[in-house]
Amino acid sequence: MSGARDGDVRFAHELADIADEITLGRFRALDLRVETKPDLTPVSEADKAAEAAVRERVRASGRGEGVLGEEFGDDGGDARWIVDPIDGTTSYVRGVPVFATLLALEREGVVEVALASAPALRRRWWAVRGGGAFVDGSPCRVSAIGRIEDSAVSTTSARRMPDGWRTIVQRAWSNRGLGDFWHHCLVAEGSVDVACESLVMVWDYAPIQLIAEEAGGRCTTFAGGPPTHEQSLVTTNGVLHDEVVSLLSAGA
Repeated sequence: MSGARDGDVRFAHELADIADEITLGRFRALDLRVETKPDLTPVSEADKAAEAAVRERVRASGRGEGVLGEEFGDDGGDARWIVDPIDGTTSYVRGVPVFATLLALEREGVVEVALASAPALRRRWWAVRGGGAFVDGSPCRVSAIGRIEDSAVSTTSARRMPDGWRTIVQRAWSNRGLGDFWHHCLVAEGSVDVACESLVMVWDYAPIQLIAEEAGGRCTTFAGGPPTHEQSLVTTNGVLHDEVVSLLSAGA
């Protein structure tokens, strides 16, 4: 890894440490303040505080980068950190430990470094473009499962999935609803083979995509196109991808 990339990774971990302290500190707090956004999804005080703290550290770093965050928008610029302060807020506000801060460093439209930190699970995944994917410091790799009948599959919300998902579930060896960032990271680890979302935003998929792809996987929309803001997302071990996309797109 080059010195510049190494510095980017260190800074990503620093930002994650800042966010983790806030999110874990307010996790399961009895006085946690939660609001409902116009799209009817929840946002907690911890979401806002974590993103604000990340923004402040990026500003103070002198690195010349901006932030595109879920809660406070886009600073603009050719280099920016894409930030989801809490991916899995629905779990977070109910005391479920499956939540993470997602970070992606994008330069001139290309994500160079990505990190997902899940403090309540005590797990952290990261990736460097061309440099591989890691979980807790060890390299990770997708599975070599080549048949849906032998695969473990997961989706965040089955009720929003196309009809083709039912076919995949019926054929799969294991079907779970692990949800949000987690099942995509488990694809990167080789523990899950297919992970699906009916709708994602850029702060949801940008970090996950690099982690999964650097682990040898593939990420596309259900139609097989590049991941896109306000579209679907399927992450696979790569071997299963074409067949899974064929089933999902046929049932869309």
